[in-house]
Amino acid sequence: MKTNSERIEQRLRPDRPMATISMRVPEDVIDDLKEVAPKLGFSGYQPLMRAYIGQGLRKDLARLENPGMQALEESLRRHGVGDEVISALLGEAIHRSA
Repeated sequence: MKTNSERIEQRLRPDRPMATISMRVPEDVIDDLKEVAPKLGFSGYQPLMRAYIGQGLRKDLARLENPGMQALEESLRRHGVGDEVISALLGEAIHRSA
């Protein structure tokens, strides 16, 4: 896992590569994003979506870097718990503490 400083350094690079994705989003949500984006100073709804995704990702990464969570994950692995179950448990714990 990358350190916070490595992530920040990468995110500050202006030449960061971008990937195109396709995602299904309800039309009413897109309409709301289009309405809210200029009010928040965004040039359009897609930059606003990227900002929302970035906020959530930073929040989850910070929680996952918690030493207690890392110790729990290692302990579960030592006890033979599979990666899929560990991911589900950590995801549930992260969202409950939000």
